[in-house]
Amino acid sequence: MTAESFIGLSVQEIDTPALVIDLDVMEGNISRMAGYFKGIDANLRPHIKTHKCPIIARKQVEAGGRGITCSKLGEVEVMIQAGFTDILIANEIVGRQKIKRLMDLAAQADLTVAVDDAGNIEDLSTAAQAAGIQLKVLVDVNVGMNRCGVDPGEPALALAKKVAASSGLTFMGLMGYEGHVVSIASADERTRKGRESMKLLIETKDLIERSGLAIHVVSSGGSGTYNISGPYPGVTEIQAGSYIFMDAHYQETGIEFGSALTLLATIVSLHLPDRIITDAGMKTITAEFGFPVVKGSKDLEVIGQNEEHGKIRTTTGKSSLKVGDKIELIPSHGCTTINLHDKYYAVRKGNVEAVYPILARGKST
Repeated sequence: MTAESFIGLSVQEIDTPALVIDLDVMEGNISRMAGYFKGIDANLRPHIKTHKCPIIARKQVEAGGRGITCSKLGEVEVMIQAGFTDILIANEIVGRQKIKRLMDLAAQADLTVAVDDAGNIEDLSTAAQAAGIQLKVLVDVNVGMNRCGVDPGEPALALAKKVAASSGLTFMGLMGYEGHVVSIASADERTRKGRESMKLLIETKDLIERSGLAIHVVSSGGSGTYNISGPYPGVTEIQAGSYIFMDAHYQETGIEFGSALTLLATIVSLHLPDRIITDAGMKTITAEFGFPVVKGSKDLEVIGQNEEHGKIRTTTGKSSLKVGDKIELIPSHGCTTINLHDKYYAVRKGNVEAVYPILARGKST
């Protein structure tokens, strides 16, 4: 069937496994986040690594988002082709092939890239000069996640000075992602640790400014800390992404966004009284943050997955469901689940309104 042939169908008529968006919930999430940033000095720069879909990114920008954030060059390529021109690559771009691609893309759009290594700065400078590009750069600061990022303070200052002195590069400011904080369930602990991370970032900003360099951008934050890092004095933008759908793992934090994404699955076998087998296995829904949650049921619990099958236990020992019935599963981790699929079925009040292609899925280089 073509995408158009699904329009108007009931969600129960969609073949499975299939990703389903509740448009009313998603649009509510977009509106809520955009409304928050209208009341503070920082901007929202939504991260598209979660949904990987230009149609959804356009909705976020039209609601007030200041450009978009990407993780990989493949995502950037898709978004530029879709007409986006203000893009932060919240990642280090390393290696001859990737840097060549970066320069080609920087000739088409207003790109900013993160750095945390002196040698990488030299490579970017050489390539930018050869391409006739003036590339915007943020120094990536490790604020506690211990992934990428130079240490706060003097090490970050040294890199900032190197960027500022490098032809072809424009030093714009800092980036620091408190990813180790965003999914902490306790709001108090999340706030305390989030502020600790922002203190490191802003102290580094102040140090660099005292050296005579201007800082225009301090980019940080995620869906779990948008209201902690966003209003922190000195932060200029937040890169929240998961709020768009709010998977089951994020829901545990109590953040006030609705679950907009489910995986529609079909029951394929019922041979044990307390077991339900679906067609939603590891190839269609991920479980690194735990098994998915059955939407709208407290009596059904996902207890296992094989490649092509999901195993659900009925806590009451019985169920009225039949082979062929369909259920919806809330992914524990939306970002990696979405990357397994080619399209969303966008549903409003139980009927398919549109089919959105996930054009940046699999763009891992």
